[in-house]
Amino acid sequence: MSVEFVDTNILIYGHDLRAGRKQEIAAALLERLFASGTGALSAQVLCEFFSACERKPRLSPEVADSIVNELRCWKLHSPELSDLIAAWHLRQRYQISWWDALILQSAQRVRAEVLWTEDLNDGQQYGQLTVRNPFAEAASA
Repeated sequence: MSVEFVDTNILIYGHDLRAGRKQEIAAALLERLFASGTGALSAQVLCEFFSACERKPRLSPEVADSIVNELRCWKLHSPELSDLIAAWHLRQRYQISWWDALILQSAQRVRAEVLWTEDLNDGQQYGQLTVRNPFAEAASA
């Protein structure tokens, strides 16, 4: 079964009713991943999600808790020291931010084939991992 890793922004847009078309696209993607059982994320994504909910209160704490509880069925990666070291090397190799490198490392560790994010270049390959921006087509239309 293929695995698809979701970055924080996709989770936020998928539940932010003020996000317009991005909300529709992200919600459909999340729904598909729930239905197929192929969703994955990391502890970092969950931490960033909670932080974003506090900083820009798009969702109540109760709704955020409910969303994270629903995500319990997804594959979850909790980085270890070796992942931090590997992410550091990814950051240097690809000249990307530390946080994006840690997301990449987590996606690779769960053997994801796709990383859904708007923070990296759509179509970019990192080994067997392909970055996809679910909003790319909507932006060009």
